[in-house]
Amino acid sequence: MREYPAIVRLADESETVELAVRFSQHIRPPLVLFLRGDLGTGKTTFARALIQALGYDGRVKSPTFGLLETYTVSGLEILHLDLYRIAQARELEFLAIRDLLVGNSLLLVEWPERGESALPKPDLVLSLDHEGAGRIASLNAPSDAGKALAEAVLRGVQEATSS
Repeated sequence: MREYPAIVRLADESETVELAVRFSQHIRPPLVLFLRGDLGTGKTTFARALIQALGYDGRVKSPTFGLLETYTVSGLEILHLDLYRIAQARELEFLAIRDLLVGNSLLLVEWPERGESALPKPDLVLSLDHEGAGRIASLNAPSDAGKALAEAVLRGVQEATSS
């Protein structure tokens, strides 16, 4: 069994997008994915690429000002939260996030540390950090569903780098 957090080095934005595409191939809802990292590390880039790779062909907006954007793709309900602008977790109560989560939901949360007490527990936490001109992606999988997703994604990354 793999040690967590698992690390993936991303040389540039295109590799962040490629990682999101790999994730899209293995999403099995319901799933809660936290996206952590400083400003400019690629959280929104990853979320946008994941939503598009799952089949959404419209414009994927950053939910920074509205907090929540929702997308329906092939029966999958995608909820994309960006909590950068909230000061306290109780500000999320009016969104009723837990009520929106159904069996076919994917919840993507940017800046989850700002609202963690009001959020469901994550299946997988993807942390993005600067590393020179690139990024380091750390995957932590606290649930069985998260571990299954991480293992599948990491297998694909290893196969791509070894060929």
